[in-house]
Order: sequence, then C-alpha cells, then structure tokens
Amino acid sequence: MVPTANLVAFALISIPIILIPGPSVLFAIGRALALGRVGGLLSVLGNGLGILVAVVAVAFGVGYLIAESVVLFTVIKIAGAGYLIYLGIQAIRHRNARADAMSVEVALTPKWKLLAQGFIVGVTNPKTIVFFVAVLPQFVDYHAGNIPLQLLTLGLVFLAIGVPSDAVWALAAGFARDWFAKSPRRISTLGATGGVLMIGLGTASLFLGHGKD
Repeated sequence: MVPTANLVAFALISIPIILIPGPSVLFAIGRALALGRVGGLLSVLGNGLGILVAVVAVAFGVGYLIAESVVLFTVIKIAGAGYLIYLGIQAIRHRNARADAMSVEVALTPKWKLLAQGFIVGVTNPKTIVFFVAVLPQFVDYHAGNIPLQLLTLGLVFLAIGVPSDAVWALAAGFARDWFAKSPRRISTLGATGGVLMIGLGTASLFLGHGKD
C-alpha cells in the first residue's frame, strides 16, 4: 500500500491542481449552464467514471503506451475534442428550446445517456492519462511493492477530491442558470454560453501537445 505520508503529500498537491479551473471544471460549468443542475451533475459523474478508466489504465500499464505513442495520443485527442465540440454545437442549436422549457431535455434524455456523454469526455482525454503517468509514480514507494495497486490508490485519491469539486462548480452554475431563467432571452444566451465554453474547450484541446513535444 501507499505510505500515509505519500498519500497526504499527493492529496495536498492535487487540491490546488483540481481547484484551479481547468478542462474538467469548464466542462462541468458548460454542461450545467446548458442543461441545468441535473445534467451538470450527471456529466460530472460520467466524466469521473471516464477518468477512473484512465486511472486503471495507468495503474496497469496501458497509460504508458498512450504516453509514448504520439499517433495514439493524437487520435484520442482529436476524438475527444470533436465530441466536446459536438456537444457544444448541440447546446447552441437547442438554446431557444431550453428557454421555453428548461428541464424538458434533461427530463426526456435518459440519465444513462447524460452519464455516457460525460464518460466519453473523460475517457477520451489523453492529457489525463499523461498527467497520471507523469505524476503518480513520483508518490509510489517502490520498496513496498505492488506498484499497480499503489498507482490505483493514488488515482482514486485524485478522483475523490476532483469529482466533488467539479460537482460544486456544476451546482453553482446550475443555480445561476435558474436565476437567469426568469428571462427567456437570458436563459437562451446562457445555454449558448455553455455551448461556446464546450466548443472552446474542445478547440483548445486540439492544440495541447504530446508530452514529448
């Protein structure tokens, strides 16, 4: 198991990294602005499940393959960016419908689909895997053995901090959306803003270089 001192050190380092608004935070805010609190929270949970897959991949070595392969990294990066842009375009296209009935889309969209959308975003973010590959091994006690289990534990600590933090951002954006809902024009603009955030996030991720660049 990971020594307690290493776990504490990793948690302390993870907190500022997680709290500073990054891709996960922008995704949570964008989804909450476009879909409301329920859609935002389900997206956060789905994204967390996707990152969990990345943690497991790193713990058992698959992450190293992505970190070392520029081609594989690029393919996954483009797929993830494209999906984010698609979600953003959908949010903009349906902004007026949400102004008329904010909760209709979330109510009619199966919860598993909202989870799946967040999951796809989380699992197709190669930078997450590269981050875990670069950072997690620094907190492993190689003398204690069972390296995969130690890496998995550290990744779970990161998730245990990150998912609740992203959920708070989603809730805050969702409450702000409810306040703006008093004006149909405002909620239409807000839905479009959420879409623009996701398109911007997807576009920006296309320019993120491989760790070896």
